[in-house]
Amino acid sequence: MQSASEQSEQPEHAYPDHWEADVVLRDGGTARIRPITADDADRLVSFYEQVSDESKYYRFFAPYPRLSAKDVHRFTHHDFVDRVGLAATVGGEFIATVRYDRINEQGRPASAPADEAEVAFLVQDAHQGRGVASALLEHIAAVARERGIRRFAAEVLPANTKMIKVFTDAGYTQKRSFEDGSVRLHLDLEPTDRSLAVQRAREQRAEARSVQRLLAPGSVAVIGAGRAPGGVGRTVLRNLLDSGYTGRVHAVNAALGEGRHELEGVPAFRSVADIGEPVDLAVVAVPAERVPEAVADCGEHGVRGLVVLSAGYAESGAEGRERQRALVRQARSYGMRIIGPNAFGIINTAESVRLNASLAPQMPTAGRIGLFTQSGAIGIALLAGLHRRGAGLSSFLSAGNRADVSGNDLLQHWYDDPATDVVLLYLESIGNPRKFTRLARRTAAVKPVVVVKGARHSGSAPPGHRVPVTRIPHATVSALLRQAGVIRVDTVTELVDAGLLLADQPLPAGPRVAILGNSESLGLLTYDACLTEGLRPLRPLDLTTGATPADFRTALTAALADEACDAVVVTAIPWVGENGATESGDGEVLATALRSAVAAPGPAKPVVVVHVEMGALAEALSAATRTRPATPAAPLAPAAERPAPATEPPASATEPPAHAGTPAAHAGTPLPHAGTPAAQAGTPAADSGTPDAEPRASGDPAGPRGPIPAYPAAERAVRALAEAVRYGQWRRQTATDPGRVPEFEHIDEAGAAALIDRILGTRAVDTRGVTLGADDTRALLGRYGIEVLPTLPAPTPDEAVRAAARLGFPVALKTTAPHLRHRPDLGGVRLDLATEDQLRTAYAELTDTLGKPEELQPVVQAMVPRGVDTVVRAAIDPAVGAVLSFGLAGAASELLGDMSHRLVPATDRDAADLVRSIRTAPLLFGWRGTAPVDTPALEELLLRVSRLVDDHPEVVAISLEPVVVAPRGLSVLGATVRLAPPPPRSDLGPRRLPSY
Repeated sequence: MQSASEQSEQPEHAYPDHWEADVVLRDGGTARIRPITADDADRLVSFYEQVSDESKYYRFFAPYPRLSAKDVHRFTHHDFVDRVGLAATVGGEFIATVRYDRINEQGRPASAPADEAEVAFLVQDAHQGRGVASALLEHIAAVARERGIRRFAAEVLPANTKMIKVFTDAGYTQKRSFEDGSVRLHLDLEPTDRSLAVQRAREQRAEARSVQRLLAPGSVAVIGAGRAPGGVGRTVLRNLLDSGYTGRVHAVNAALGEGRHELEGVPAFRSVADIGEPVDLAVVAVPAERVPEAVADCGEHGVRGLVVLSAGYAESGAEGRERQRALVRQARSYGMRIIGPNAFGIINTAESVRLNASLAPQMPTAGRIGLFTQSGAIGIALLAGLHRRGAGLSSFLSAGNRADVSGNDLLQHWYDDPATDVVLLYLESIGNPRKFTRLARRTAAVKPVVVVKGARHSGSAPPGHRVPVTRIPHATVSALLRQAGVIRVDTVTELVDAGLLLADQPLPAGPRVAILGNSESLGLLTYDACLTEGLRPLRPLDLTTGATPADFRTALTAALADEACDAVVVTAIPWVGENGATESGDGEVLATALRSAVAAPGPAKPVVVVHVEMGALAEALSAATRTRPATPAAPLAPAAERPAPATEPPASATEPPAHAGTPAAHAGTPLPHAGTPAAQAGTPAADSGTPDAEPRASGDPAGPRGPIPAYPAAERAVRALAEAVRYGQWRRQTATDPGRVPEFEHIDEAGAAALIDRILGTRAVDTRGVTLGADDTRALLGRYGIEVLPTLPAPTPDEAVRAAARLGFPVALKTTAPHLRHRPDLGGVRLDLATEDQLRTAYAELTDTLGKPEELQPVVQAMVPRGVDTVVRAAIDPAVGAVLSFGLAGAASELLGDMSHRLVPATDRDAADLVRSIRTAPLLFGWRGTAPVDTPALEELLLRVSRLVDDHPEVVAISLEPVVVAPRGLSVLGATVRLAPPPPRSDLGPRRLPSY
């Protein structure tokens, strides 16, 4: 250790406020991690006095009952480079500390370039077991890496097994030895796949536990419950009691007089302090100016979480935004999490809880759907819609301004929640898109995640939402979500439609759809809708208007047993009696017949009903039972049995349906290929976290059948079914076999890094970056095996001729002026110039037609084999990260937006999907007799670009245009690269809550 005099000689650096962070601990509570400063002397002494003698002995290897003044000075004075101390605090008081001291090879105090440090922890006994030390290790390791330290050394007594476990479980590469009666540990601080998996698994467990504490409190206090009926607080109190909540309920109203009071039959108090027993959850419904007083009352008396219904925060303007920041900081200082402010509330239908701490007047039926919304109004609509159609919920949360708890936290909870099989999300903004994509991908691998995104085209986040600004179009965000397995829908109606099918029915094994019913016209509408959605409908079976419920049962039983179909759509119109009136009771009878067919033994296939003016049928189907109970699902097929990525683009349907009335024996006969589901979304591997068992998968093809969802329009039923088909395909293929990032020859990562460092180090580069010149562009891309065809300037006809002589005829002459670049329709390109005369003639035509040479900036380039012109791009977006894009050059991508997108790093499956996902993909595969192009070479180019961007975050944009893909090989004719200082990564580093 250094002496005080030695320390005083070290220069001090500015306080590193970016090291401050709020973290969620193992038990779901929160703590604040921050650097220790000289002002913390009293806090340190108080903290140390509360540590047991045993813990002190483990820390100092000897009895150490109190800290001397010299110790206090040493442990509170740091230079934030060679000596750093961090503290975890709750309520402003220390609960744990960690420090490192840089040392040399002899273990003596040192400064840079020494890259090793000795690290030591101390955790209050009352807070041991909460994961505080693990969180501190993540943060002190990140600080050390920032300060050039690459290894930690720690000396631990063998009896201190808890501390040894903190080090050994962290996932870092480490060495362990036993010296002089103590365990000596050396940790390499470079993050590893295991350390990242451990960190994310701990994050998931902690955040899931924090949500569970909010959803299943043992006691609830409603702060702001009025003395007279009505008002927000009194309404929530009434709803809480009407739901049959199984815990203890208290009312709090500061205006109550002295003595004992009751509201709605429950004890009422003037403050949380007066309750006299633990309170787990407080629902705050007081004016915004009184909320800080209520939060302090809750925090000082052990409340674990808050639901803040009060408005007047960020949604109301600048003053409200500052009030919201103060609210979050205040709540987190006490270790509490917040739902809201401006929230609608939370619901948990579990029989052991039955919590309705919301403004919803009716408790939803228990079921298997988890629902999250950011809007109270949309929450009301969704609750009503799901209830009307017989769907049950496991839990519901409407977060309002979502200043703290967000959709990411709910994904963490629902990922392994055994009560939830389907996740429905209404989002108006995504605060951490990288994290959301990662969590959604992992959750979608075991249960469906359906998202509808509001505020798609407004260009800004809704009032009250603090989110990073994205520069990429909404369509690109949607494509990236689909890559992660998320089911993207456009409306709340589609959200309910898809949720009902996914909660009640097994996933379809493929796109083949049988259609049967008592209306020829409705069957044809359903057939057309299937083709529109990319499904493969079989010949519709018309049972005629005289069909009885028994005929429906027989036909449905046959369709379910038919190996030629993967799903069944039943269409129904009312029966008409002899007097022209509809038969009474037809809906209930038909519902019974359909349920009977579905319940019979046989293959599990999804069944949906399309009805016209048969409300009784829909009501009977929804009233039969609620969303299916949890049952173990069959495992997915092993990777060896899953189909490989498609090698040809989807074909289009050309054969119309057969005439309705086809005999039942032909119902299972498939039509010629009638389109396929959208290409499976590629994705990196699902986040495995730790070796712990994965949660039970739901929605598997072999899962049990539940109640039959009914839809009033064929288009709605088929759209929901198509989403299930695409999701099932993703689950079977991409979720379990995302592909790999291949290794290629001719990649010089170190050489590229040196070139980037030289360029950025010798130029004044602002945050927008610098666009490389042609030579540097070719050099950098060449380091990754990407050859750009050289171009030679041609400022005069003579220079053009000399350039052609160097390159060899035939050549191309083209302009490079910004307003003419990539615009062959404007005549700025002349191809196949085989002689000097042809070149001079073309040069004269260009300059006569389009302008002077200095305006056109003409260049000469060698001709390449004919092929399809494509464009490959990569760009780093501040919100979602690095995105790889592909399309055909020209109008297809620029005018029609026909581009496909994947997140970097892309796998081989991603590259294959990129090529096949655009609508114009048939042009690459021999459309109308043309020669198919070399798609393997194109996929390799995509992977090389992905690798370059992933290896070097300073490469913030690449555009290769055009890339001419020929039947054999390809040629990159133009390229631009932009470098910039690497943007910050919100998904890397130690876990932390969003900062305010």
